[in-house]
Amino acid sequence: MSRQTKSLLAIAIVTVALTPGPALAQTPTPTPAPKPAAAAKKTPVDCEQVKCLALTFDDGPGKYAGTLLDTLKKYDAKATFFLEGQYVKARPAYVKRMVKEGHEVGNHSYTHPDFTKLEPAAIRNEIQKTQDAVKKAAGVEPKLLRPPYGLVDIQVSDVAAEFGMPIIIWTAGSRDWDTKDVDAIKKQTLAVAEQDGIILMHDWVKQTVDAMPSLIKTLQGKGYHLVTVSDIVKRQNLQPGDAFPLPEGWEN
Repeated sequence: MSRQTKSLLAIAIVTVALTPGPALAQTPTPTPAPKPAAAAKKTPVDCEQVKCLALTFDDGPGKYAGTLLDTLKKYDAKATFFLEGQYVKARPAYVKRMVKEGHEVGNHSYTHPDFTKLEPAAIRNEIQKTQDAVKKAAGVEPKLLRPPYGLVDIQVSDVAAEFGMPIIIWTAGSRDWDTKDVDAIKKQTLAVAEQDGIILMHDWVKQTVDAMPSLIKTLQGKGYHLVTVSDIVKRQNLQPGDAFPLPEGWEN
């Protein structure tokens, strides 16, 4: 090989070595996925500032309770269910759902006898069996008592006090158990609705459950916030055994 050829070959090798090759592809730094926004905490309803009403449902859970709960959820309304232990035992899934979805559950006896005609031991048994049934179904114990038929005397009050429970009656009724008519139930409920009212209804009455979508929309349209009984009575400072509203001639 001539000296000139060797020189040209060396220059070529150096040139190749110094020529930059294609840039290496860089792996992009992954962009962190955005964190889901924290669910906004719902501000508790202040019934001193807004118009509140409590819808209460006795004798359940009835067989239409699931449909009623669907309606309450759709319209973001809360209710209080005064439950009979015998039906809690039969339909525990409804009770569990009531508690999970933010409704209040109260004690309405086990078999719905007139407490004013029972001995104290029998009243205690009715209350305790229902407490136990609700605890088994939903993991909580009711804090409020509604005696069957809303009947209360000193003896009933004393037994309620033993359980640490105030007694809740109602300010007005829907008369749904009597009329069993959708339009009549709506008309009666709207006629007796008032600020801080406690309305008696029943979830075993199909017409009541059928009336609820329209009734809730109408009440909310009138400015009512549908809340639990405890939201209504928290300013009353009720003590165990106290009754609200007061039966005629009573003093707490």
